[in-house]
Amino acid sequence: MSEDIFIKPDQETKAETKPGNYFVSNYPPFSFWKEDDVPCVESMLQSPSPGTAPMGIYYHVPFCRKRCHFCYFRVYTDKNSQAVRKYIDATLHELETYAKTPYLEGRKPQFVYFGGGTPSYLSAQQLTELTDRMKSIMPWDEAEEVTFECEPGTLTEKKLEVIKNFGVTRLSLGIENFNDHILETNGRAHRSQEVFRAYEYARNLGFQNINVDLIAGMLEETDANWEECVEKVVELSPDCITIYQMEVPFNTTIFKSMKEQGKLTAPVADWPTKRKWVTQAYEKLEAAGYTITSAYTAVKDPQNTKFVYRDRLWSGADMLALGVSSFGHLGGIHYQNLTHFDQYCDAQERFSNTVRRALLTTDDERFLREFILQWKLGRVSPRYFQSKFGVDIRQRFKDILEKWKEAGDLLEKEGELLLTRDALLRIDSMLHDFFLPQHQNAKYV
Repeated sequence: MSEDIFIKPDQETKAETKPGNYFVSNYPPFSFWKEDDVPCVESMLQSPSPGTAPMGIYYHVPFCRKRCHFCYFRVYTDKNSQAVRKYIDATLHELETYAKTPYLEGRKPQFVYFGGGTPSYLSAQQLTELTDRMKSIMPWDEAEEVTFECEPGTLTEKKLEVIKNFGVTRLSLGIENFNDHILETNGRAHRSQEVFRAYEYARNLGFQNINVDLIAGMLEETDANWEECVEKVVELSPDCITIYQMEVPFNTTIFKSMKEQGKLTAPVADWPTKRKWVTQAYEKLEAAGYTITSAYTAVKDPQNTKFVYRDRLWSGADMLALGVSSFGHLGGIHYQNLTHFDQYCDAQERFSNTVRRALLTTDDERFLREFILQWKLGRVSPRYFQSKFGVDIRQRFKDILEKWKEAGDLLEKEGELLLTRDALLRIDSMLHDFFLPQHQNAKYV
Protein backbone atom coordinates (compact mmCIF):
# COMPACT_ATOMS: atom_id res chain seq x y z
CA MET A 1 0.00 0.00 0.00
CA SER A 2 0.95 3.61 -0.46
CA GLU A 3 2.58 5.67 2.24
CA ASP A 4 0.53 8.75 1.24
CA ILE A 5 -3.07 7.62 1.51
CA PHE A 6 -5.32 9.79 3.66
CA ILE A 7 -8.88 9.14 4.73
CA LYS A 8 -11.12 11.66 3.06
CA PRO A 9 -13.88 13.20 5.22
CA ASP A 10 -17.49 12.77 4.18
CA GLN A 11 -17.76 16.12 2.43
CA GLU A 12 -14.97 15.06 0.08
CA THR A 13 -17.12 12.18 -1.18
CA LYS A 14 -20.00 14.43 -2.18
CA ALA A 15 -18.39 15.83 -5.31
CA GLU A 16 -15.30 15.31 -7.47
CA THR A 17 -12.92 12.44 -6.97
CA LYS A 18 -9.76 13.91 -5.47
CA PRO A 19 -6.42 12.15 -4.94
CA GLY A 20 -6.37 9.89 -1.93
CA ASN A 21 -8.30 6.95 -0.59
CA TYR A 22 -11.27 6.80 1.76
CA PHE A 23 -11.53 3.00 1.92
CA VAL A 24 -11.07 1.91 5.55
CA SER A 25 -9.48 -1.54 5.69
CA ASN A 26 -8.23 -1.62 9.28
CA TYR A 27 -8.11 0.24 12.59
CA PRO A 28 -6.20 1.98 14.10
CA PRO A 29 -4.86 3.71 10.96
CA PHE A 30 -1.67 2.24 9.53
CA SER A 31 0.27 5.46 10.18
CA PHE A 32 0.18 4.59 13.90
CA TRP A 33 1.98 1.29 13.33
CA LYS A 34 5.62 1.81 14.34
CA GLU A 35 8.98 0.07 14.38
CA ASP A 36 8.97 0.40 18.18
CA ASP A 37 6.25 -2.25 18.48
CA VAL A 38 7.96 -4.81 16.20
CA PRO A 39 9.49 -6.71 19.20
CA CYS A 40 5.95 -7.25 20.50
CA VAL A 41 5.27 -9.62 17.59
CA GLU A 42 8.12 -11.95 18.50
CA SER A 43 7.30 -11.72 22.21
CA MET A 44 3.71 -12.77 21.54
CA LEU A 45 4.77 -15.60 19.20
CA GLN A 46 7.05 -16.99 21.91
CA SER A 47 4.41 -16.81 24.64
CA PRO A 48 3.90 -20.26 26.19
CA SER A 49 0.23 -20.68 25.21
CA PRO A 50 -1.05 -21.09 21.65
CA GLY A 51 -3.63 -18.64 20.34
CA THR A 52 -7.29 -19.56 20.55
CA ALA A 53 -8.84 -17.25 17.92
CA PRO A 54 -9.74 -18.60 14.48
CA MET A 55 -6.63 -18.33 12.32
CA GLY A 56 -6.04 -17.80 8.62
CA ILE A 57 -3.18 -17.26 6.19
CA TYR A 58 -2.78 -14.40 3.74
CA TYR A 59 -0.20 -15.09 0.99
CA HIS A 60 0.88 -12.10 -1.12
CA VAL A 61 1.89 -12.75 -4.73
CA PRO A 62 3.48 -9.47 -5.87
CA PHE A 63 3.88 -10.32 -9.57
CA CYS A 64 1.83 -8.91 -12.46
CA ARG A 65 2.00 -8.89 -16.26
CA LYS A 66 1.27 -5.17 -16.19
CA ARG A 67 0.66 -2.49 -13.57
CA CYS A 68 -2.85 -1.01 -13.73
CA HIS A 69 -3.02 2.77 -13.74
CA PHE A 70 -5.15 2.76 -10.56
CA CYS A 71 -3.07 0.17 -8.67
CA TYR A 72 -1.44 1.17 -5.38
CA PHE A 73 -0.34 -2.27 -4.12
CA ARG A 74 3.20 -3.61 -3.91
CA VAL A 75 3.59 -5.33 -7.29
CA TYR A 76 6.41 -6.08 -9.74
CA THR A 77 6.28 -6.53 -13.50
CA ASP A 78 10.00 -7.13 -14.07
CA LYS A 79 10.80 -10.33 -12.19
CA ASN A 80 12.16 -13.43 -13.97
CA SER A 81 11.69 -17.07 -13.01
CA GLN A 82 14.79 -17.01 -10.80
CA ALA A 83 13.37 -14.10 -8.79
CA VAL A 84 10.01 -15.86 -8.49
CA ARG A 85 11.78 -18.96 -7.18
CA LYS A 86 13.69 -16.85 -4.65
CA TYR A 87 10.46 -15.30 -3.46
CA ILE A 88 8.57 -18.57 -3.09
CA ASP A 89 11.44 -20.04 -1.07
CA ALA A 90 11.50 -16.95 1.15
CA THR A 91 7.78 -17.12 1.88
CA LEU A 92 7.94 -20.82 2.69
CA HIS A 93 10.83 -20.19 5.05
CA GLU A 94 8.72 -17.48 6.68
CA LEU A 95 5.83 -19.93 7.13
CA GLU A 96 8.15 -22.59 8.59
CA THR A 97 9.50 -20.08 11.10
CA TYR A 98 6.03 -19.06 12.23
CA ALA A 99 4.75 -22.65 12.43
CA LYS A 100 7.44 -23.52 15.00
CA THR A 101 6.46 -20.76 17.44
CA PRO A 102 4.47 -21.63 20.59
CA TYR A 103 1.66 -19.25 19.60
CA LEU A 104 1.07 -20.97 16.22
CA GLU A 105 2.47 -24.48 16.64
CA GLY A 106 -0.17 -27.12 15.95
CA ARG A 107 -2.77 -24.62 14.76
CA LYS A 108 -4.42 -25.00 11.35
CA PRO A 109 -5.87 -22.24 9.17
CA GLN A 110 -9.63 -21.85 8.90
CA PHE A 111 -9.12 -19.77 5.76
CA VAL A 112 -6.35 -19.18 3.22
CA TYR A 113 -6.25 -16.17 0.91
CA PHE A 114 -3.95 -15.71 -2.09
CA GLY A 115 -3.90 -12.02 -3.03
CA GLY A 116 -1.75 -9.74 -5.08
CA GLY A 117 -0.52 -8.64 -7.38
CA THR A 118 -1.66 -11.57 -9.45
CA PRO A 119 -1.61 -15.04 -7.83
CA SER A 120 -2.53 -16.58 -11.19
CA TYR A 121 0.68 -15.12 -12.64
CA LEU A 122 2.47 -18.15 -11.17
CA SER A 123 2.73 -21.22 -13.38
CA ALA A 124 0.81 -24.41 -12.70
CA GLN A 125 4.03 -26.10 -11.59
CA GLN A 126 4.95 -23.23 -9.27
CA LEU A 127 1.47 -23.22 -7.74
CA THR A 128 1.49 -26.96 -7.16
CA GLU A 129 4.88 -26.91 -5.49
CA LEU A 130 4.03 -23.84 -3.42
CA THR A 131 0.76 -25.17 -2.07
CA ASP A 132 2.07 -28.70 -1.47
CA ARG A 133 4.88 -27.26 0.64
CA MET A 134 2.54 -24.89 2.48
CA LYS A 135 0.24 -27.76 3.42
CA SER A 136 3.18 -29.86 4.64
CA ILE A 137 4.12 -27.04 7.02
CA MET A 138 0.62 -26.03 8.16
CA PRO A 139 -2.15 -28.39 6.93
CA TRP A 140 -5.31 -26.99 5.33
CA ASP A 141 -7.61 -29.88 6.20
CA GLU A 142 -9.65 -27.61 8.52
CA ALA A 143 -9.84 -24.69 6.09
CA GLU A 144 -13.42 -23.56 5.48
CA GLU A 145 -12.37 -21.46 2.49
CA VAL A 146 -9.39 -21.03 0.16
CA THR A 147 -9.63 -17.87 -1.97
CA PHE A 148 -7.51 -17.26 -5.04
CA GLU A 149 -7.40 -13.98 -6.98
CA CYS A 150 -6.98 -14.22 -10.77
CA GLU A 151 -6.31 -11.98 -13.74
CA PRO A 152 -8.36 -13.59 -16.56
CA GLY A 153 -5.61 -13.34 -19.16
CA THR A 154 -3.27 -15.53 -17.11
CA LEU A 155 -5.71 -18.45 -16.94
CA THR A 156 -5.80 -21.60 -19.03
CA GLU A 157 -8.04 -24.60 -18.48
CA LYS A 158 -5.04 -26.58 -17.24
CA LYS A 159 -4.03 -23.91 -14.73
CA LEU A 160 -7.59 -23.67 -13.44
CA GLU A 161 -7.63 -27.45 -12.97
CA VAL A 162 -4.48 -27.15 -10.87
CA ILE A 163 -5.98 -24.28 -8.86
CA LYS A 164 -9.11 -26.27 -8.13
CA ASN A 165 -7.16 -29.44 -7.31
CA PHE A 166 -5.01 -27.81 -4.64
CA GLY A 167 -8.16 -26.81 -2.79
CA VAL A 168 -9.42 -23.41 -3.94
CA THR A 169 -13.09 -23.00 -3.03
CA ARG A 170 -13.50 -19.31 -3.86
CA LEU A 171 -12.14 -18.16 -7.22
CA SER A 172 -12.07 -14.38 -7.65
CA LEU A 173 -11.79 -12.97 -11.19
CA GLY A 174 -10.57 -9.38 -11.51
CA ILE A 175 -12.73 -8.38 -14.48
CA GLU A 176 -13.29 -4.68 -13.56
CA ASN A 177 -14.97 -3.86 -16.91
CA PHE A 178 -16.09 -5.67 -20.07
CA ASN A 179 -15.07 -2.97 -22.57
CA ASP A 180 -11.66 -3.50 -24.20
CA HIS A 181 -11.04 0.22 -24.73
CA ILE A 182 -11.68 0.99 -21.07
CA LEU A 183 -9.56 -1.96 -19.96
CA GLU A 184 -6.69 -0.69 -22.10
CA THR A 185 -7.16 2.93 -21.00
CA ASN A 186 -6.93 1.87 -17.36
CA GLY A 187 -3.84 -0.27 -17.90
CA ARG A 188 -5.45 -3.69 -17.48
CA ALA A 189 -3.53 -6.57 -19.06
CA HIS A 190 -6.53 -8.72 -20.02
CA ARG A 191 -9.31 -8.22 -22.60
CA SER A 192 -12.98 -9.16 -22.57
CA GLN A 193 -12.70 -12.38 -24.59
CA GLU A 194 -10.24 -13.72 -22.04
CA VAL A 195 -12.84 -13.02 -19.36
CA PHE A 196 -15.53 -15.11 -21.03
CA ARG A 197 -13.11 -17.94 -21.82
CA ALA A 198 -11.72 -18.07 -18.27
CA TYR A 199 -15.18 -17.88 -16.71
CA GLU A 200 -16.45 -20.75 -18.88
CA TYR A 201 -13.45 -22.89 -17.92
CA ALA A 202 -13.99 -22.14 -14.24
CA ARG A 203 -17.72 -22.80 -14.32
CA ASN A 204 -17.24 -26.11 -16.16
CA LEU A 205 -14.68 -27.20 -13.56
CA GLY A 206 -17.27 -26.72 -10.82
CA PHE A 207 -15.66 -24.21 -8.48
CA GLN A 208 -17.76 -23.88 -5.34
CA ASN A 209 -17.82 -20.05 -5.36
CA ILE A 210 -16.88 -17.81 -8.29
CA ASN A 211 -16.60 -14.10 -7.55
CA VAL A 212 -16.12 -11.37 -10.14
CA ASP A 213 -14.87 -7.85 -9.43
CA LEU A 214 -16.15 -4.68 -11.10
CA ILE A 215 -15.01 -1.08 -10.58
CA ALA A 216 -17.50 1.78 -10.88
CA GLY A 217 -15.95 4.94 -12.26
CA MET A 218 -12.92 3.84 -14.26
CA LEU A 219 -11.18 6.18 -16.68
CA GLU A 220 -13.55 7.04 -19.59
CA GLU A 221 -16.42 4.98 -18.17
CA THR A 222 -19.89 6.20 -19.13
CA ASP A 223 -23.48 5.57 -18.10
CA ALA A 224 -23.97 3.36 -21.16
CA ASN A 225 -20.81 1.38 -20.52
CA TRP A 226 -21.69 0.82 -16.87
CA GLU A 227 -25.18 -0.36 -17.78
CA GLU A 228 -23.68 -2.80 -20.28
CA CYS A 229 -21.22 -4.12 -17.68
CA VAL A 230 -24.02 -4.81 -15.22
CA GLU A 231 -26.07 -6.56 -17.89
CA LYS A 232 -23.13 -8.79 -18.82
CA VAL A 233 -22.34 -9.71 -15.23
CA VAL A 234 -25.99 -10.64 -14.68
CA GLU A 235 -25.77 -12.86 -17.79
CA LEU A 236 -22.63 -14.54 -16.43
CA SER A 237 -24.49 -15.21 -13.16
CA PRO A 238 -21.48 -15.68 -10.85
CA ASP A 239 -22.00 -16.71 -7.24
CA CYS A 240 -20.72 -13.40 -5.92
CA ILE A 241 -20.14 -9.94 -7.41
CA THR A 242 -17.86 -7.39 -5.78
CA ILE A 243 -18.14 -3.74 -6.82
CA TYR A 244 -15.63 -1.09 -5.80
CA GLN A 245 -15.93 2.65 -6.31
CA MET A 246 -12.90 4.04 -8.17
CA GLU A 247 -10.32 5.89 -6.10
CA VAL A 248 -7.02 7.48 -7.09
CA PRO A 249 -4.36 6.93 -4.40
CA PHE A 250 -1.23 9.06 -4.54
CA ASN A 251 1.16 6.38 -5.80
CA THR A 252 -0.88 5.46 -8.87
CA THR A 253 0.12 6.39 -12.40
CA ILE A 254 -3.18 8.29 -12.70
CA PHE A 255 -2.12 10.59 -9.88
CA LYS A 256 1.38 11.00 -11.32
CA SER A 257 -0.19 12.15 -14.58
CA MET A 258 -2.49 14.52 -12.68
CA LYS A 259 0.49 15.97 -10.82
CA GLU A 260 2.42 16.55 -14.06
CA GLN A 261 -0.59 18.41 -15.49
CA GLY A 262 -1.24 20.37 -12.31
CA LYS A 263 -4.74 18.92 -11.88
CA LEU A 264 -6.43 18.60 -8.49
CA THR A 265 -9.42 16.53 -9.58
CA ALA A 266 -9.05 12.96 -10.85
CA PRO A 267 -10.24 12.27 -14.42
CA VAL A 268 -12.79 9.70 -13.26
CA ALA A 269 -16.48 9.81 -12.33
CA ASP A 270 -17.42 11.95 -9.32
CA TRP A 271 -18.74 10.38 -6.13
CA PRO A 272 -22.46 10.97 -6.79
CA THR A 273 -22.09 9.28 -10.18
CA LYS A 274 -20.23 6.30 -8.73
CA ARG A 275 -22.80 5.86 -5.98
CA LYS A 276 -25.58 6.15 -8.56
CA TRP A 277 -23.97 3.45 -10.69
CA VAL A 278 -23.50 1.07 -7.76
CA THR A 279 -27.10 1.71 -6.68
CA GLN A 280 -28.31 0.87 -10.18
CA ALA A 281 -26.18 -2.28 -10.21
CA TYR A 282 -27.50 -3.46 -6.86
CA GLU A 283 -31.09 -2.85 -7.91
CA LYS A 284 -30.60 -4.92 -11.07
CA LEU A 285 -28.80 -7.64 -9.17
CA GLU A 286 -31.56 -7.81 -6.56
CA ALA A 287 -34.09 -8.09 -9.39
CA ALA A 288 -32.03 -11.03 -10.68
CA GLY A 289 -32.22 -12.77 -7.30
CA TYR A 290 -29.03 -11.54 -5.62
CA THR A 291 -28.77 -10.34 -2.01
CA ILE A 292 -26.60 -7.37 -1.03
CA THR A 293 -24.38 -8.59 1.82
CA SER A 294 -21.99 -5.66 2.28
CA ALA A 295 -21.11 -2.25 0.88
CA TYR A 296 -19.27 -4.05 -1.93
CA THR A 297 -20.84 -7.49 -2.44
CA ALA A 298 -23.92 -9.10 -3.95
CA VAL A 299 -24.40 -12.84 -3.44
CA LYS A 300 -26.69 -15.22 -5.30
CA ASP A 301 -27.22 -17.64 -2.41
CA PRO A 302 -26.26 -16.06 0.95
CA GLN A 303 -27.03 -19.27 2.85
CA ASN A 304 -24.42 -21.26 0.96
CA THR A 305 -22.07 -18.65 -0.51
CA LYS A 306 -19.95 -17.18 2.27
CA PHE A 307 -16.85 -14.98 2.39
CA VAL A 308 -15.07 -16.54 5.35
CA TYR A 309 -11.89 -14.45 4.97
CA ARG A 310 -13.82 -11.20 5.35
CA ASP A 311 -16.18 -12.34 8.07
CA ARG A 312 -13.46 -13.91 10.21
CA LEU A 313 -11.17 -10.88 9.90
CA TRP A 314 -13.98 -8.48 10.78
CA SER A 315 -14.67 -10.57 13.88
CA GLY A 316 -11.15 -10.53 15.29
CA ALA A 317 -9.50 -13.61 13.77
CA ASP A 318 -5.75 -14.04 13.68
CA MET A 319 -4.22 -13.70 10.21
CA LEU A 320 -0.71 -14.85 9.44
CA ALA A 321 0.68 -12.68 6.63
CA LEU A 322 3.28 -14.09 4.25
CA GLY A 323 5.27 -12.16 1.67
CA VAL A 324 6.58 -8.73 0.88
CA SER A 325 4.58 -5.79 2.27
CA SER A 326 1.78 -8.06 3.52
CA PHE A 327 -0.39 -7.14 6.50
CA GLY A 328 -1.20 -9.47 9.39
CA HIS A 329 -2.94 -9.54 12.75
CA LEU A 330 -1.89 -11.92 15.53
CA GLY A 331 -2.97 -11.87 19.16
CA GLY A 332 -4.17 -8.28 19.02
CA ILE A 333 -1.00 -7.07 17.31
CA HIS A 334 -1.14 -5.57 13.81
CA TYR A 335 1.98 -5.90 11.69
CA GLN A 336 3.30 -5.34 8.17
CA ASN A 337 6.26 -7.02 6.48
CA LEU A 338 9.18 -5.30 4.80
CA THR A 339 7.99 -3.47 1.70
CA HIS A 340 10.82 -4.06 -0.81
CA PHE A 341 11.35 -7.31 -2.69
CA ASP A 342 15.10 -7.83 -2.25
CA GLN A 343 15.01 -6.55 1.32
CA TYR A 344 12.32 -9.06 2.24
CA CYS A 345 13.90 -12.04 0.43
CA ASP A 346 17.41 -11.30 1.72
CA ALA A 347 16.15 -10.99 5.29
CA GLN A 348 14.55 -14.44 5.04
CA GLU A 349 17.77 -15.90 3.66
CA ARG A 350 19.66 -14.41 6.64
CA PHE A 351 17.02 -15.74 9.08
CA SER A 352 16.32 -12.13 10.02
CA ASN A 353 13.04 -10.59 11.12
CA THR A 354 10.94 -9.42 8.16
CA VAL A 355 8.40 -7.36 10.12
CA ARG A 356 8.72 -3.68 9.25
CA ARG A 357 6.20 -2.09 11.63
CA ALA A 358 3.59 -3.16 14.16
CA LEU A 359 1.03 -1.96 16.68
CA LEU A 360 0.12 -3.55 19.99
CA THR A 361 -3.54 -2.59 20.24
CA THR A 362 -5.48 -1.82 23.40
CA ASP A 363 -8.69 -3.61 24.37
CA ASP A 364 -10.66 -0.55 23.27
CA GLU A 365 -8.90 -0.41 19.90
CA ARG A 366 -9.67 -4.08 19.30
CA PHE A 367 -13.33 -3.42 20.06
CA LEU A 368 -13.36 -0.39 17.74
CA ARG A 369 -11.67 -2.32 14.94
CA GLU A 370 -14.44 -4.92 14.84
CA PHE A 371 -17.15 -2.31 15.36
CA ILE A 372 -15.88 -0.10 12.53
CA LEU A 373 -15.33 -2.93 10.05
CA GLN A 374 -18.66 -4.63 10.71
CA TRP A 375 -20.55 -1.47 9.69
CA LYS A 376 -19.46 -2.35 6.14
CA LEU A 377 -21.90 -5.28 6.31
CA GLY A 378 -24.73 -2.76 6.59
CA ARG A 379 -25.84 -4.04 9.98
CA VAL A 380 -24.39 -4.07 13.49
CA SER A 381 -25.60 -6.14 16.44
CA PRO A 382 -25.48 -4.39 19.84
CA ARG A 383 -25.86 -7.81 21.49
CA TYR A 384 -22.64 -9.05 19.86
CA PHE A 385 -20.55 -6.17 21.18
CA GLN A 386 -22.16 -6.26 24.62
CA SER A 387 -21.43 -9.99 24.89
CA LYS A 388 -17.88 -9.95 23.51
CA PHE A 389 -16.54 -6.62 24.77
CA GLY A 390 -18.99 -5.52 27.44
CA VAL A 391 -19.71 -2.31 25.53
CA ASP A 392 -23.18 -0.82 25.17
CA ILE A 393 -22.76 0.72 21.73
CA ARG A 394 -26.12 2.48 21.86
CA GLN A 395 -25.00 4.38 24.94
CA ARG A 396 -21.36 4.98 24.01
CA PHE A 397 -22.19 6.28 20.54
CA LYS A 398 -25.58 7.74 21.35
CA ASP A 399 -24.92 11.14 19.74
CA ILE A 400 -23.46 9.66 16.55
CA LEU A 401 -26.25 7.15 16.12
CA GLU A 402 -28.89 9.83 16.70
CA LYS A 403 -27.18 12.01 14.09
CA TRP A 404 -27.25 9.14 11.59
CA LYS A 405 -30.92 8.47 12.32
CA GLU A 406 -31.84 12.12 11.88
CA ALA A 407 -29.98 12.17 8.56
CA GLY A 408 -31.98 9.17 7.38
CA ASP A 409 -28.92 6.91 7.28
CA LEU A 410 -29.76 4.51 10.12
CA LEU A 411 -32.71 2.32 11.06
CA GLU A 412 -33.31 -0.11 13.91
CA LYS A 413 -35.04 -3.43 13.43
CA GLU A 414 -35.32 -6.49 15.68
CA GLY A 415 -32.50 -5.28 17.90
CA GLU A 416 -30.04 -4.58 15.07
CA LEU A 417 -28.79 -1.27 13.68
CA LEU A 418 -29.25 -1.14 9.90
CA LEU A 419 -27.83 1.27 7.33
CA THR A 420 -29.95 2.53 4.46
CA ARG A 421 -28.69 1.69 0.98
CA ASP A 422 -27.46 5.25 0.39
CA ALA A 423 -25.54 5.24 3.68
CA LEU A 424 -24.08 1.81 2.95
CA LEU A 425 -22.48 3.15 -0.22
CA ARG A 426 -20.96 6.04 1.78
CA ILE A 427 -20.00 4.05 4.85
CA ASP A 428 -16.21 4.31 4.48
CA SER A 429 -16.44 8.09 4.67
CA MET A 430 -18.75 7.91 7.71
CA LEU A 431 -16.58 5.63 9.83
CA HIS A 432 -14.35 8.43 11.14
CA ASP A 433 -17.11 9.33 13.53
CA PHE A 434 -16.05 6.35 15.65
CA PHE A 435 -12.28 6.95 15.54
CA LEU A 436 -10.63 7.82 18.84
CA PRO A 437 -9.59 11.50 19.12
CA GLN A 438 -5.89 10.75 18.54
CA HIS A 439 -6.75 8.97 15.27
CA GLN A 440 -9.05 11.64 13.85
CA ASN A 441 -7.86 13.43 10.69
CA ALA A 442 -4.59 11.48 10.76
CA LYS A 443 -2.57 10.10 7.92
CA TYR A 444 -4.13 6.70 7.26
CA VAL A 445 -1.31 4.57 5.85
